[in-house]
Amino acid sequence: MIKITLPDGAVREYAAGVSALDVAKSISEGLARKVLAASIDGVVWDAARPINHDAALKLLTWDDAAGKSTFWHSSAHLMAEAVEAHFPGAQFWVGPPTDKGFYYDIDFGDRTITDDDLVVLEKTMTELAKQANPYLRKEITKADALQYFTEKGDPYKLDLLGGLTDGEITLYTQGKFTDLCRGPHIPHTGFIKAIKLTNIAGAYWKGDEKNKMLTRVYGVSFPNQKELDEHLVMLEEARKRDHRKLGRELELFTFSEMVGGGLPLWLPKGTALRDRLIAFMRQLLIDNGYDMVSTPHIGQKELWITSGHWEKYGKDSFQPILTPHEGEEFLLKPMNCPHHIEIYKFKPHSYKELPIRYAEFGTVYRYEQRGELHGLNRVRGFTQDDAHLFCMPGQVKEEFKKLIELVLYVFRSLDFNDYTAQISLRDKVNRDKYIGTEENWELAESAIIEAAGEMDLKTVTEYGEAAFYGPKLDFMVKDAIGRSWQLGTIQVDYSLPERFGLEYIDADNSRKRPVMIHRAPFGSLERFIAVLTEHCAGKFPLWLAPVQVMVLPISEKFGDYATNILKTLKKADIRVEIDDRNEKIGKKIRDTELAKIPYMLVVGEKEMNEGAASVRRQGKGDLGVKDIATIISELTAEVASRSNLS
Repeated sequence: MIKITLPDGAVREYAAGVSALDVAKSISEGLARKVLAASIDGVVWDAARPINHDAALKLLTWDDAAGKSTFWHSSAHLMAEAVEAHFPGAQFWVGPPTDKGFYYDIDFGDRTITDDDLVVLEKTMTELAKQANPYLRKEITKADALQYFTEKGDPYKLDLLGGLTDGEITLYTQGKFTDLCRGPHIPHTGFIKAIKLTNIAGAYWKGDEKNKMLTRVYGVSFPNQKELDEHLVMLEEARKRDHRKLGRELELFTFSEMVGGGLPLWLPKGTALRDRLIAFMRQLLIDNGYDMVSTPHIGQKELWITSGHWEKYGKDSFQPILTPHEGEEFLLKPMNCPHHIEIYKFKPHSYKELPIRYAEFGTVYRYEQRGELHGLNRVRGFTQDDAHLFCMPGQVKEEFKKLIELVLYVFRSLDFNDYTAQISLRDKVNRDKYIGTEENWELAESAIIEAAGEMDLKTVTEYGEAAFYGPKLDFMVKDAIGRSWQLGTIQVDYSLPERFGLEYIDADNSRKRPVMIHRAPFGSLERFIAVLTEHCAGKFPLWLAPVQVMVLPISEKFGDYATNILKTLKKADIRVEIDDRNEKIGKKIRDTELAKIPYMLVVGEKEMNEGAASVRRQGKGDLGVKDIATIISELTAEVASRSNLS
């Protein structure tokens, strides 16, 4: 017999070999019909896989992120089965779930797949799903796997097998399709009720431009048609809000192949937006006792060897910069923390000085595969609103709570009101990927869990999501159309102070090791602006809008009066432009609406004679005629109420 511990702490005994699905059935047949997968000691398994040891069990349904992920991964295999039926000889690379569905990278040989083919594949997938074929897991030796895929003539799976060893190789079969896969999968295809193949794209094998271009087919699936219909409506809205599209239309940013992929160029209006966010955050930092610092864009390779970043990420980073001096190597900095550590080491510190808070809007560089680049969401150069706090162990929890307050204040100021805090802890099993002692990790994890609890945060706990040097609290924010994004982060770190030998002089004159807290409420300006742009559909709040007011003279005759208004508003620190084109006023209003400028001031003879302007609010229409002093007063008050900068 084995003991199964459920999430509520209840312990049940079952015969060894019981599956999570069997456990679900023993609780409720209705529950069992919803189970897609299971978490066994924090690791996601097939619901039908036998359990032969005492374990902590959580049943996963569509309402769980891991349940959705398993559902979509299984849908990718279903799509592959449909592809094999229509395109015999097609070969498959990888077919993972994403946070919005799934894809499969496929070699169709000399054939080209079209949107019409997607419709046919969808129909076949639906027919196959109705067969309710089970996903069957089979453990196999490496020798047998190599023989199987050699006979099949599949170079892609043979390549994957090169990095695997006996004991970690499994095949999954559903219907007539078999694939090399570690799983897990849902119990059978019948769970998949609604399917939409959404897009076709090119993807280099392994993300390497030197390799063959494969065809990436994207899709999404749901357990019922209603959810698919709602998702398609959301996708259409997302297309309208796409920050890449709005970035071009609103002239915020651009990319240049001459400069390099993933390196955004901020246009004047985008820079104005970015600068306002920086000013907003800078004032918060000053008010909360931070000192601003500035560090170079490069550092000696030895810096990141000491920190451990080179060992963990060196192969996937930008490669070292060599100098004429033999043996001297520099790296574009992938993060700011080692630089801030060296600033801390500039002079000795007393316990009376702690906590010390260093902040920087630091630009960092990380190599991303070209195929992974995506607008401002995934770039190679980005600016973090980064800060590092050095404190005594007894100060950690209180500082952490203050940082939570800071992050939540930023979210409220930008109308991000739906968020969940993810407590990201170590993997329960594989501890090899982390640095630091067990004792320090337990202290760091406890501080985060306690602080989040005392702040009454809505939290979820994810094992295996910690940084290699410490646990963290990641803020998952839902935007206006229900999509979830990871934005702010706070991390507790006992490890880097140890590796760099940081010290402070305590009250008893002994030398002690400080604790380091990493935090970035925005995360990165690039990603934050991408999410913010889509959240508000480019209609930025007045205090952030690159252009706050457009002055619209109804004819050339009122150009001088319009120019005087422009000058007056600029003196009041209002960002204003004038549309003096020889166009009808209706077109000027429409164009200003499309440019998503918050306010329009329409001026003609009546307004000029009264020293006033006709005010229009973006999306709300006419607000009446007001004198210029009143307009300035109202605009200034609106800005101050939202940004707290005045």
